Amino acid sequence: MARSVGFVGLGAMGAPMAWNLDDAGFDLTVYNRTTERERPFAEAGVSVADSPKHLTERVDVVCLIVTDGTAVGEVLEREFGILAGLDETTTVVQMSTIGRDETLAAAEAVREHGGRFLDCPVSGTVGPAREGTLVGLAGGDDDVIDDVEPVLSAMCDPVVRCGGVGQGTSMKLFVNLLLGSAMGAFAEALTFGANQELEIEDMLEVVENGALDSPLFSAKGQQIRTDDYDSRFPVDYQFKDLDLALDAAGDARVPMQLTAAARELFSGARAAGLGERDMAAVVEPLAEQTGVSLASDDRSDD
Repeated sequence: MARSVGFVGLGAMGAPMAWNLDDAGFDLTVYNRTTERERPFAEAGVSVADSPKHLTERVDVVCLIVTDGTAVGEVLEREFGILAGLDETTTVVQMSTIGRDETLAAAEAVREHGGRFLDCPVSGTVGPAREGTLVGLAGGDDDVIDDVEPVLSAMCDPVVRCGGVGQGTSMKLFVNLLLGSAMGAFAEALTFGANQELEIEDMLEVVENGALDSPLFSAKGQQIRTDDYDSRFPVDYQFKDLDLALDAAGDARVPMQLTAAARELFSGARAAGLGERDMAAVVEPLAEQTGVSLASDDRSDD
């Protein structure tokens, strides 16, 4: 079993995931391109590497979660990048949400440099990242998953085996396609209801007590009701994931009319300057365009 783990990418998701590895007792080394994010780890006595190469040379497993495919390629291939520190004892676990072709290219690069590769993006937002209850979407050889499953289990519950390399990425695009489409439909329905002079508390009560009840609608409904758009999962990221899904669907000749419409809703929210706000903010341009407010007069939490 891996005893030493490196974690590259200490953003809103990566930092709590790395802390869970530390709490689980792994010998942890971290690296982030913005060094300010490394400081809490250094102050807690966690080892900090000065480059991805030096991190990789110290550990058995490298976990990587960064913004997009471009960032994955950069941290792998740059001078003093992950590839420069690999040997046959190292496993790279790519946990970012990127395109399938980008995943396959990363896997090939790691293998060409002698390492092992696991495709394992995660489903969930900052809350599950803190709690260690992200859903790990593992794509790779069973023996590789077996070897690193204790590492994954420190961050994820459950870890779902999706097939070979690339299938973890495909599963992530599947679930985020559904997430974005559902959020877009919810935003439109709430805007319609407000324009019919329905109160948001009543709409949410009806949803939560019927067949459509879900954690997504409960959580995002309360955010909208209280005008709370602090980012759990930003509009920019949801737009990116819908775009990746549509690209993959285009390659496979799968028609995706609803997903395309959802992407354009999120594109509109980005155009309105809401890209860094939580994905629930996709409702704001719709509400503004139709002259309604969805924030409750009583904004206290239930």
